Amino acid sequence: MKYIFITGGVVSSLGKGLTAAALGTLLEKRGYRPRIQKFDPYLNVDPGTMSPFQHGEVYVLNDGAETDLDLGHYERFTTPPLDRFNNLTSGQIYESVIQKERRGDYLGKTVQVIPHVTNEIKQRIHSNSEGFDFVITEIGGTIGDIEGLPFLEAMRQFALEVGKENVLFIHVTLVPYLCAAGELKTKPTQQSVAKLREIGIQPDILICRTERELKTEIRQKLSLFCNVPLDSVIEEKDVQTSIYELPLCLHQEKLDSLVMQKLHLEDIPPPMDDWVDIIRRLKNPAKEVTIGVVGKYIDLGDSYLSVFESLTHGGIGNDCGVKFIKIDSEELEKDTNLAAIRHVDGIVVPGGFGDRGIRGKILAARYARENKVPYFGLCLGMQVAIIEFAEAVVGLEGANSTEFDPATPHPVIDIMEDQKNLEQKGASMRLGSYSCKLLNGSLVAEAYGAEEISERHRHRFEFNNAFREKLEEKGACFSGINPSRNLVEITEVPDHPWFVGVQFHPEFQSKPNCPHPLFSGFIKAAIDHNKGHSKPTIVRSRDGQEQLA
Repeated sequence: MKYIFITGGVVSSLGKGLTAAALGTLLEKRGYRPRIQKFDPYLNVDPGTMSPFQHGEVYVLNDGAETDLDLGHYERFTTPPLDRFNNLTSGQIYESVIQKERRGDYLGKTVQVIPHVTNEIKQRIHSNSEGFDFVITEIGGTIGDIEGLPFLEAMRQFALEVGKENVLFIHVTLVPYLCAAGELKTKPTQQSVAKLREIGIQPDILICRTERELKTEIRQKLSLFCNVPLDSVIEEKDVQTSIYELPLCLHQEKLDSLVMQKLHLEDIPPPMDDWVDIIRRLKNPAKEVTIGVVGKYIDLGDSYLSVFESLTHGGIGNDCGVKFIKIDSEELEKDTNLAAIRHVDGIVVPGGFGDRGIRGKILAARYARENKVPYFGLCLGMQVAIIEFAEAVVGLEGANSTEFDPATPHPVIDIMEDQKNLEQKGASMRLGSYSCKLLNGSLVAEAYGAEEISERHRHRFEFNNAFREKLEEKGACFSGINPSRNLVEITEVPDHPWFVGVQFHPEFQSKPNCPHPLFSGFIKAAIDHNKGHSKPTIVRSRDGQEQLA
């Protein structure tokens, strides 16, 4: 068993998670089974109750665990599905230690960070290793953060216990370019590595995030001052087109060969043909479509990270480039002409909570339904589509969700029975994978090519079956039903090229080399829609966002 620890220095959001995921890809290509996990130093038990503005999207696993978005990168880049044990937080660690202390497990000892907290962390590393060849552990945060110190100390102890020949430390750092000086600066990296060495950890490999090429003299300087061999100073430049270039970029920098050499394993070049083809489709697609994403957290891209990535995967599967128009649902409410969505080839309304911007999402669903524009509603996106249909087609004036209007006369969306009177918010929604039986002949049955599927959920509100007959009489098609509880999971609008709403989150089960069938089907419908329409002019604003001219 080999263990790789990935830390980050200088600033946060360097891409440690993507680096870990890309390394996982390279190890898989060499025939190994890597398991990737994320240790987060924050005191929350999980990110489930955090605002998207604080932490980006919450990524849900099959077993219902609400985890860090980096686990989405791990699943998209590697094969094995993850579980709740792939994400550990300080909150979980301290909760476990305190529970053990209350039970008397420590036999009257004084409970301390060392050894009790560090032992808990090390135990998690060991428990996650069975059946795998590598365990890659990403340590969240930045070197120097006080809350991360127990994790770093546990890493130091772990390497001593299992033998340094079985452990590799990779430090991801920033080498910034100062325009005024006209040069790359190595001092921040030197200071970051010095902090690590104070703790007793010497990085084996430096991965340097940079906007400019790392020339030989810069690499030599980093090697000298950070005590890292010259060939172990790796350049990780900003990718040109897509994050999926990263495995190829790191392979070109010989990162995977370095890992093999330092861990005394045979260095056999991995076959990367499928990833080369993915990048070819991203850089030179045969077709192109424009998708409007209507959301309330649209200013923060990480809030809908898996949605954007899954749309890109759908494009890869159709050899089609996907351009995004990000539309704030609150702003759409003020746009009487709906100009922002009039030239798109498809509309996506992703999930969310609360009533802010809901009317804008309903307007987007109405425009798509009435104008035969492909529509894909995810979780809340399905619910607003049902509200719109109940209002405009069935004639239920004031139809709404009790989440937004508890006094609505027509609660077509209502809180689930088992969600009522809950006192604890964390980890209490309908979470994880549930089965769904598909209607023969429906769009989704054709897309999946199956009669029954399993998808991941994260919601408290559900379609109210009391209104099912009324909506069906007016043409609504409920094409996916949870067989155990008779819950509506999928709705479609007949006589429409693609109008699909799903209560689940298919974006959590899509990969670049295996696009989710619903995203592939949606992009195919957008391609067909594009054929009969002229392309819009897209301009880039000062803040870098793409908008319609």
